[in-house]
Amino acid sequence: MPFITNKTQEETVGIFYEDYGTGQPVILIHGWPLSRKSWEHQVWKIVEAGFRCISYDRRGFGISSSPWNNYDYSSLTGDLNQLVKQLELKDAILVGFSMGGGEVVRYFTDFGNENIAKAALISSIIPLVKKKEDNPNGVPAENLNGIKDALENDRVGFLKEFSKGFYNYDNNKDKVSQAQLDYDFSIALHASPRATIETAKA
Repeated sequence: MPFITNKTQEETVGIFYEDYGTGQPVILIHGWPLSRKSWEHQVWKIVEAGFRCISYDRRGFGISSSPWNNYDYSSLTGDLNQLVKQLELKDAILVGFSMGGGEVVRYFTDFGNENIAKAALISSIIPLVKKKEDNPNGVPAENLNGIKDALENDRVGFLKEFSKGFYNYDNNKDKVSQAQLDYDFSIALHASPRATIETAKA
């Protein structure tokens, strides 16, 4: 199975990835609390369109390593940077969904745009999640604290309903099967509990 290794003074982390197709590389960065498996429908369309498609599991998710610490955005984008470097990617397109959008933006902050041609943010958490004076449409602090408490006290119960928000399920019940919701739930369940909570804090 293909892994890249991000080795620092603190840790060695293995990042699992899938790499299909040829042409300009497209890197898919999944949302929280999912894995590369959430890109199932997009991967084959991207490959069919003539691109090279790379999807990977964020540290702590899927089958990548699950260290105890270092789930901040700079650590996460350090993994992405190693993927770009070790696969020797040029003119890559970064695509980030939800939390993955935060990683795209932090990547540019920490590593610049060398080897990156374009970026796409899909329902991104950027520019800011928390409700503040300059972000009046953000999530109230008490709601964010409620998510953290729910993850710490009943992670499985919280995740059971979480993915419905990705689909605006109440308005799209005819388009989203229960099987799809169950699949998303199973992906989220297999993430490291520690990673699930620490990335939520990040």
